[in-house]
Amino acid sequence: GQHAWGVVYTQTQICAVKGSTVDISCTYSYQSRGDDPEDLQTLWFSKGGEGGPVDLVTHPDYSGRVLYLCDPPVCTLRITDLRESDSAQYKFSFRTKRGGSSTGPPGVTLSVTALQVQLMKSEYKQNYTRAELKCQSSCQPDHQSYIWIKNGCSSASPCLSESFW
Repeated sequence: GQHAWGVVYTQTQICAVKGSTVDISCTYSYQSRGDDPEDLQTLWFSKGGEGGPVDLVTHPDYSGRVLYLCDPPVCTLRITDLRESDSAQYKFSFRTKRGGSSTGPPGVTLSVTALQVQLMKSEYKQNYTRAELKCQSSCQPDHQSYIWIKNGCSSASPCLSESFW
């Protein structure tokens, strides 16, 4: 029969900040006569174990932090509460009960970096303190946005009892 197999990743390089959430997505194609689409098994993995790839859902390092959001032909791996140790190459794989399988090269390289906040200058007045803060990471700045929070209040969600700034 005719076969059309493949995995295409939305991005091949992702940089994310420690403690945040990342979505890693791919689109896969699968056409094969004689195989029931219900028999298709899918998994995301980052490191091969003995006997082959280890599904991240069952990997102890990712316990409670991994979710698969799959609506064929798109499958997204969501990792929450990112750790610097999550920096790795991630790949998607699918296989049939008849033994056919595919893992699309090259995979997605995730770099997790710490966020650094630096006090640039501060000014003390009688009733308030004015501070200029700088937030940076090794990720490209155009892929990030930050919300500053002070005592549980932010410019996006101010507290009624106090002024944020």
